[in-house]
Amino acid sequence: MWDRCTKVELANLATKLHIPTQMVASAIPRQPADARSPRPLALARWLLAVATLVLIMVAVGGITRLTESGLSITEWKPVTGALPPLSEADWQAEFDLYKQTGEYQNVSGPAGMDLAAFKFIFFWEWFHRLLGRIIGLAFAVPLAWFWVRGAIPSGYKPRLLALLALGGLQGAFGWFMVRSGLGSEMTDVSHFWLSIHLLTAFFTLAGLVWTALDLCQLDADGRGTPARFTGLAALVAVIAFLQLLLGAWVAGLNAGLASDSWPLMQSRLVPEADWSRGALWTFTHDPFWLHFLHRWWAWVAAAALIVLARRVKPLERRASIAINAVVGVQILLGIATVMTGVALWVAVAHQLVGALLVAAFAWGAHVLGRRAG
Repeated sequence: MWDRCTKVELANLATKLHIPTQMVASAIPRQPADARSPRPLALARWLLAVATLVLIMVAVGGITRLTESGLSITEWKPVTGALPPLSEADWQAEFDLYKQTGEYQNVSGPAGMDLAAFKFIFFWEWFHRLLGRIIGLAFAVPLAWFWVRGAIPSGYKPRLLALLALGGLQGAFGWFMVRSGLGSEMTDVSHFWLSIHLLTAFFTLAGLVWTALDLCQLDADGRGTPARFTGLAALVAVIAFLQLLLGAWVAGLNAGLASDSWPLMQSRLVPEADWSRGALWTFTHDPFWLHFLHRWWAWVAAAALIVLARRVKPLERRASIAINAVVGVQILLGIATVMTGVALWVAVAHQLVGALLVAAFAWGAHVLGRRAG
């Protein structure tokens, strides 16, 4: 074992004998890297890879919603459900279960859905659930490996376990969402459960990005203090949260179809809404009013995010550019979604860029939090 004292003695001896110290240094065997030392950069890259999978999951979830595929699988089988039907008899059994739903009896059945059409919507719901399983494994297995290897820096284990728990909750919320639409009188899932499912995904995405950035900072300068969530970031987060919530309700109620024109709705700035059941019902259920709120609150959210980007710019120009770019693209996609009558791929892009906006916000908020930390 070559300790520090031995190296110092050899260096002194080399000086006395006029031997170049480089020759002595090259002769000393290198110490192997400690396999159990913290590896913050490796963890950060892993978390960003998982965040990328979450982005794909959000896009596939959008396709699942827009193709009305969510109720095609009426049972929750966390293990055996990973395999699709493997025979025509299995396909027919799944189709028969779907026929018991209100969606089939009142919408898709009268529209003439056959087994081939059912297979199409079944695929998207199955693929959505499969991605959830893949993300769970992509998080849990490396987490266990890093944990056993002692590669997790001090203070990060509880946060990583919290992210793992969020992933588990996301799966449970997804099933509660599906179950809310399985009644014989229901033709769709609850828009409240849909918003919980989607917003949990966004919150998990932000947590993955934030934690990865903390780990990158720890690797860069050895600082053990994570970034703080500043007051400005909290204010912008609340404003953006309301916009994301409205967007989820619009999706859940198919309220994007309330108007195919912009900026007016049915030639009016303020649409007619049903106020007969009280303001609370209107603000949480009326598709015309929610569509109206979502399209105009977007400008409040955009302004708040631009203010955040301006504060971030002197500290990290790339984060500022990312926020501004994503905000602009998201507004254009929102308008395009309306004017195309909620065209599938435009609407999916709108949801995906919404997720990218969450990631960009987390980056910008973290930049401010590093300065405050």
